[in-house]
Amino acid sequence: MEANQKASVKHHDELPKEPFTETDMLLHWTNFAEKLKYKGQHIMATYMLMDDPTLEGTTIKLHLPNQGSKVDFDNNKNDLLGYLRGHLHNHDVAIEVFVNEVVESKYAFTPLEKFDKLKAINPALDLLKKTFDLDV
Repeated sequence: MEANQKASVKHHDELPKEPFTETDMLLHWTNFAEKLKYKGQHIMATYMLMDDPTLEGTTIKLHLPNQGSKVDFDNNKNDLLGYLRGHLHNHDVAIEVFVNEVVESKYAFTPLEKFDKLKAINPALDLLKKTFDLDV
């Protein structure tokens, strides 16, 4: 029985490594996310659908908004990797997750900071201030 098990185990070099496109990867990525939603695993599906992943060689690169979501995704990505490797027929597929935190602008506390923030949104406010010689 041991001999049969050792014979059936394939080495990494013997596993399929068929080429695939980013479109193929995105199709299977979305299908897996939909399966997760159907199973009730909405958090992982949300992480997967937050941003479209990109493909570089056989490495899938995904950007997530914070470190907590990265840790959660990394802890649950083994099923996804198995699914993608099987459906893409390429066992070199890997997933890299990056944290892409957008730095929030600081809060405006003083009247001048509030005006500057509003002026960034609508530059016409500066014209209004100058036209009527208003103070901030």
